[in-house]
Amino acid sequence: MSSMIPIKEFAERRRKLMERMAPDSIAILPGAPERVRNRDVLHPFRQDSDFHYLTGFAEPEAVLALIPGRAHGEAVLFCRERNPEKELWDGYICGPEGAIERHGLDDAFPISDIDDILPGMIEGRSRIYYPLGRDPGFDQRVMEWVKTLRSKVRTGAHPPGEFVALDHLLHDLRLYKSPAEIRVMARAGKISAEAHCNAMRRARRGGYEYHLEAALIHTFMEHGARDTAYPSIVGSGANACILHYIENRAPLRDGDLVLIDAGCELECYASDITRTFPVNGRFSPEQKALYEVVLAAQYAAIDAVRPGNHWNHPHEAALRVLTQGLLDLGLLSGSLDDALEQEAYKPFYMHRTGHWLGLDVHDVGDYKVGDAWRQLEPGMVLTVEPGLYIAPNNTDVDAKWRGIGIRIEDDVVVTRDGCRVLTDDAPKTIADIEALMADGS
Repeated sequence: MSSMIPIKEFAERRRKLMERMAPDSIAILPGAPERVRNRDVLHPFRQDSDFHYLTGFAEPEAVLALIPGRAHGEAVLFCRERNPEKELWDGYICGPEGAIERHGLDDAFPISDIDDILPGMIEGRSRIYYPLGRDPGFDQRVMEWVKTLRSKVRTGAHPPGEFVALDHLLHDLRLYKSPAEIRVMARAGKISAEAHCNAMRRARRGGYEYHLEAALIHTFMEHGARDTAYPSIVGSGANACILHYIENRAPLRDGDLVLIDAGCELECYASDITRTFPVNGRFSPEQKALYEVVLAAQYAAIDAVRPGNHWNHPHEAALRVLTQGLLDLGLLSGSLDDALEQEAYKPFYMHRTGHWLGLDVHDVGDYKVGDAWRQLEPGMVLTVEPGLYIAPNNTDVDAKWRGIGIRIEDDVVVTRDGCRVLTDDAPKTIADIEALMADGS
């Protein structure tokens, strides 16, 4: 399947990053290493998100150097050479020539030559932009190169004077999604929404939480999304009150709700959807009452996602609706303002209402600029995910509420005049959920 992100967009990203770099500087970024799963078995390779953002290159043992003003090419890749014998066992290797031809890099060299070539590219540069601490082994190699250059100062070498974190410049670029990125994320959201629908249909047959997880993964892969964006959460009954529950082994019981937090990864971009629905296809009165509060809170939060509002506006909107709902149902007492000021909602709602979304499910980008919440701008993508969780051992509330956990989550992109929900193909009103589950019984 060809990439939905054109090669020229990766080149444009590199250009924008180099424009933000200081004069006479170099940026060095290693790709992700292969990781051992057990003994001689490796985990499926997944490229480092920053490296993918700048190259689209999906092989291990690769290093990118960006050298503004270099006469022989500013974007340089070090990667594995072609090897017919290795390719017979493990598949196609791009090689330096392929990196230039297929990925639009300006220049490329064998990774085996990096110790001989890259130090010469560092020499004469005043600053190195580098993600220090991410790969300790490669950190040591870079330090050795600089140390060697410093030892040659008396012979005329010019080592760099400082290291600067690459993350800030690069992650600010990643925060604003291009039209092509949004198309990939919309496609991932559509696939994930269909997976949630299939899990709802499957739930009516009973079984175990992992049966629903299997339905999710089957749908992801059927549509070309080979990976989950994160371990799927399938929590039924009281397990829905465990925020990061991933055991997914419990039986599905008639009368319980199931909370599924799951999304596929497509071309390294994450989707992230949560839906909560009854195993038997019908909400009980208590489940319905709490669900309507969470849904109203989500609608209020989504309505607050618009340019000019700041990052915390959706969270504040959700908090007001959730807290008022808890008061109306008798789970809290007092006034709304007092309950918000005292954070009386915390036993029932202990997380925030969203996070940035992109190449990482909890994507990069500052939430504050200085001490102020960041303003929302077109191209930013975030999740909106309010919830209510009534712990099974919460003796401060009536027993009829205990063990109910509900969360509703969608992926939302900020547009010029408001926002667009990328995942609204997954039903979330009570009527739509019950209708879908009845149709699938």
